[in-house]
Amino acid sequence: MKSPFSVDVTPDWRGFVDTILRRGTPKRAHYIELFLDREVQEAILQRYGVLDGLRPDDPYYEAKRELAAQSFLGYDFVHCGPESVILTFKSTTTQDSATELTRAGGRGFMEEHKGPITTWEEFEKYPWPSPGEFTSRNLEWFEKHLPDNMCVVGMGVAHYAEFLCWLMGYETFCVALCEKRDLVDAITQKVTELSDAAARLLVQFDKVKVLWGSDDMGFRGGLLVSPDDMREYVLPGHKGTAKIAHDAGRAYILHSCGNLSDIMDDLIDDVRIDGKHSYEDTIEDVRELKSTYGKDIALLGGIDLDFLCRASESEVRTRVRDTLEKCQPGGGYCVGTGNSVANYIPVDNYLAMLDEGRKFKA
Repeated sequence: MKSPFSVDVTPDWRGFVDTILRRGTPKRAHYIELFLDREVQEAILQRYGVLDGLRPDDPYYEAKRELAAQSFLGYDFVHCGPESVILTFKSTTTQDSATELTRAGGRGFMEEHKGPITTWEEFEKYPWPSPGEFTSRNLEWFEKHLPDNMCVVGMGVAHYAEFLCWLMGYETFCVALCEKRDLVDAITQKVTELSDAAARLLVQFDKVKVLWGSDDMGFRGGLLVSPDDMREYVLPGHKGTAKIAHDAGRAYILHSCGNLSDIMDDLIDDVRIDGKHSYEDTIEDVRELKSTYGKDIALLGGIDLDFLCRASESEVRTRVRDTLEKCQPGGGYCVGTGNSVANYIPVDNYLAMLDEGRKFKA
């Protein structure tokens, strides 16, 4: 198998977790991504023959594909979450603007005005799944077949702000905070029950060493709703998920886009997140945070998406080295994009980011 990388790395989930928990400067750089768009994955996996020998009709093809891809790219973990419980939303699809790895089905956006639940009648008719309906087929496969030097990062938990916005529609949610707070309370309770059930299922598996909550709470200028409303409807859910993780001896990290400065103290001191993911240079440059809340939690990712789209390969390498030089000492930093590996990022820039991380020596 060909490789785009100049340095080989061996997975090391213990080093990865120790890095998140800031247990000293790691021996090498570790990597993290919320996800890679399928188009990016396919382009890389096909280019380097990573899936040669895997059969798409294999009942565990997706789990084996995830393992093959993550191992090849140098990650210490696979992503996996419970299956079978699905919430329905309203969305709009438009033509994908990515020019090279275009998404054939278009790019989807959640409906901002009215979601499937805007009234009590719609709440009662909504097909709420039962927390007991979760299945764990892929988790069970990884528990048996994942190499001992890799772990599972548990996904599918803690979408509190997102689900409120998606179930009601962001506009309706904001109005409901003034006019129908009892309905917001009821939806929050349902979402919390489902998320808690998913988290409790995840920590039953020994290979799951980290829970990753994903919950966009803001935009460039600030939070989606007031700090007080976040503290009432969103942060308690994250605090509960973090407690489930910590009580089971697992780390809890949070992905959240937007400017969260008004609630960062809450996330660190009350929710007790172990790490924060998603950084945008126009909000906060991850390199500038090592001396602020980087003293209390891990900084995860932060190689800005816009930069990755526009920069040359040499500029990407320079940025990665500079970020590691500033953030690597003492642990608490993993290399990755500021958000996710979107299909409009040049694939070679993404691979250069990984390769430069492999070459870095503290």
